[in-house]
Amino acid sequence: MSDLRVMVFIDYQNTYRATRACFHDHEIDPSYCGQVKPIALGQTIVSMIGESAVFSEVRVYRGLPSSDKDPKAYGAARRQITSWQRDSRVKVIARPLKYPPTWSQDSPREKGVDVSLAVDFVSLAVMGKYDVGVMVSLDTDLIPALEFVHLLGTFKDGLPRPEVAAWGVANHERRRLQVKGATIPCRWLTEKDYPAIRDLTAYADRS
Repeated sequence: MSDLRVMVFIDYQNTYRATRACFHDHEIDPSYCGQVKPIALGQTIVSMIGESAVFSEVRVYRGLPSSDKDPKAYGAARRQITSWQRDSRVKVIARPLKYPPTWSQDSPREKGVDVSLAVDFVSLAVMGKYDVGVMVSLDTDLIPALEFVHLLGTFKDGLPRPEVAAWGVANHERRRLQVKGATIPCRWLTEKDYPAIRDLTAYADRS
């Protein structure tokens, strides 16, 4: 069997929230609890696929705070992104956060992050940039992208192949993205995987 080029697509904020819910207390633990290292997460997922899998790239999709409205959060995000990109296999796609008029009371929201991920998941498959694309998210808005790549693979001897990854942790609901009428493999991450994947760096406290 020839090598399978694997590309991992991380919906970062969605993954952060899911990780935090599985392993941390939102009311007590610092905000950095729930952060993950993209390269370690990607490597862990690829190791589950098999010996023929070759880790080609991990792509991280996230919101970027405003340097004017929230310079501290912006600085923390830039330091985090810089740390990720020390490995050339990491590609970060950051979209500016949208701030409501009452943003001092209401949190800013991501805008266009899921669309960017979906477009890349589809377009890179069409261009033949990966054999296996693994989506790390629980956002159901991304299901049409999984559906398209699955359909594309059915016309090309099974490749490209879409997969998903999610936390399968004891005492927590096992949630994952699914495509109706199709079998999309899920790479379940467990408590044993978390120590290698977690990132406890307090980026906001660094200058």
